[in-house]
Amino acid sequence: MVRSLWTAATGMLAQQVNLDTIANNLSNVNTQGYKTQVNEFKSLLYQTIQTRTTSANGDPKPVGAQVGLGVRNSAISTNFTGGSFLASESDTAFAIDGKGFFAVRGEDGNTYYTRNGNFQFSLAAGGYMLCTSDGLPVISTAGQPIVLSEQYNPSRLTFTEEGEICNLNEQGQVEPIGINIGVFQFSNPNGLDRMGNTLYGETASSGQPINEAVNNNVERSKLVHKYLEGSNVQVADEMVNMIVTQRAYELNSKAILASDEMLQQANNLRR
Repeated sequence: MVRSLWTAATGMLAQQVNLDTIANNLSNVNTQGYKTQVNEFKSLLYQTIQTRTTSANGDPKPVGAQVGLGVRNSAISTNFTGGSFLASESDTAFAIDGKGFFAVRGEDGNTYYTRNGNFQFSLAAGGYMLCTSDGLPVISTAGQPIVLSEQYNPSRLTFTEEGEICNLNEQGQVEPIGINIGVFQFSNPNGLDRMGNTLYGETASSGQPINEAVNNNVERSKLVHKYLEGSNVQVADEMVNMIVTQRAYELNSKAILASDEMLQQANNLRR
């Protein structure tokens, strides 16, 4: 009975983490580029009550007896399916149609990856720099921050589906300026390290980033100009998951109460 108390307690703890994950998904339903997180569970060790053997009469017992010791959270995986595209009035808003990620340079000098294409131009030394709303520089296909000289007017720039930046000159002609917005893929995006604020960090599990501009072995993504990718959170699914989690938590709490009552009856047998 003490074992049942501990087993039910692990179930309550696991469901609490599950509810925290669902609450985080719902709170980010309007976060641009946010990807849904899903809890994964695994069973704890099993205690052997009886092994495969024979009875006193020599009858075979081919099946042993084992009892589980509870559950725990094994991982929180990310669902990288695409979100809906939302129209934007910004000239530097981009949505990725494909498996790619934008690359940005963090404050610590490391490169991070995101699906949030809500960019803007800010003043930089000698020109303009394309950056995120937090001021992090956007990386080009060459692996360098995208900085334009003062000769270019950000309001006269156009962008192709491949991320190529072009300038509209005085004659009304579109001229490429030789800079492309970098888009990168990973062989295992679930291995990325979630950094917060829709940023992801490279890990050994995710593999090295694959530059779509120089690798012909991957299907290239397309940039959709003046659109932003919304969250892929499905509110109805999350509400159903929340109800299931609450019921599972309630069942585990009732198992604890039942074990407590059985222990109390066992203690009263001596009286």
